[in-house]
Amino acid sequence: MDNLQQNHEMLHKLLNIAKQRKPNFNNILKVLNNERPNRPTLFEFFLNDNMYEELANKSVVGLSFHEYNILKMEAYRNAGFDFFTLSYPKNMLFETKSHEMGESISLNDTAIITNIDDFNKYNWPDINKSDLTYITKLEKVVPKGMKAIAYCPGGLLENVMQLIGYDNMCYLLYDDKQFLELVFNKVGQILLDFYKAIVDFDIIGAFIVNDDWGFNTQTMLAFKDMKKYVIPWHTKIVEVIHKSSKKAILHSCGNLDSVMDIIINDIKYDAKHSFEDNIISVEDAYQKWGDKIAILGGIDLDFIYNKNSKEIAKRAKNLLRITNKKGGYALGTGNSVPHYIENEKYYALILTALETH
Repeated sequence: MDNLQQNHEMLHKLLNIAKQRKPNFNNILKVLNNERPNRPTLFEFFLNDNMYEELANKSVVGLSFHEYNILKMEAYRNAGFDFFTLSYPKNMLFETKSHEMGESISLNDTAIITNIDDFNKYNWPDINKSDLTYITKLEKVVPKGMKAIAYCPGGLLENVMQLIGYDNMCYLLYDDKQFLELVFNKVGQILLDFYKAIVDFDIIGAFIVNDDWGFNTQTMLAFKDMKKYVIPWHTKIVEVIHKSSKKAILHSCGNLDSVMDIIINDIKYDAKHSFEDNIISVEDAYQKWGDKIAILGGIDLDFIYNKNSKEIAKRAKNLLRITNKKGGYALGTGNSVPHYIENEKYYALILTALETH
């Protein structure tokens, strides 16, 4: 069987099963409460346009922001999810210096703020200038039982690093801590205001705070600097989310072993997403932290890329077996579904949850 035929057959099977599987946000909510959901539950930060088109049977070409959100919502629904992820107004993006697209990007390429004059001239995002009616429009068309999980326009450390460059950020830790703190506090307040503005919309049932903190071996900043510049703002954001009785998910790549206790006990995140086998496998992460925090996704992208559908399904089934008794787990990839992952491989992954009762 060639890949095209396999993809067609798996897509047909997936759509038929998902059609009978009514969305119920309470399933992912139980996972985020570190409880056992009523049935195996899926989690994914985002897919890709090719997959959205295939699952929703619509083209993304020429869509407005509202129409694109609807297409995403339909794609998630048709794939058997209990939620869809909701983006932010485009004017909330932190604009940085353009760079050449390639296989990798330097952590210094996008730097645009190097001094106080750059800081004062920069066009900072402002949620008060954003039109939030895109959320209320979606409330009118969301499938029964489904809710959104919203995410922010990049995280605190990510945005600061892109605005001033990683090397410059490291120099400022010694040369001008006051200026560095000014930038962190400006970005942190903008993100906090964003969450405050959208936290009470009924359609939004939980929030992703997406902020990559680590390399393969350690956090991007030393432990003491993470505690000074990064942790306090994440704590404030999670407090806002919890005050509205909603759940907070940390999506962060890299080795966070040194700060996991803070993530769980001090910031009080409800769930952790993004795992890589070369740092810690999702199976080991669940064993290590699963009694304290919900674990989401985790099937490594390199594993998915290099293995066949049967091998992917086998690992997914084993992971569902391991996590079945206690719960606090939702199945998905270690990060997201990029365009280079063959669709049928991803369908093999999530079908293991849809076919398990």
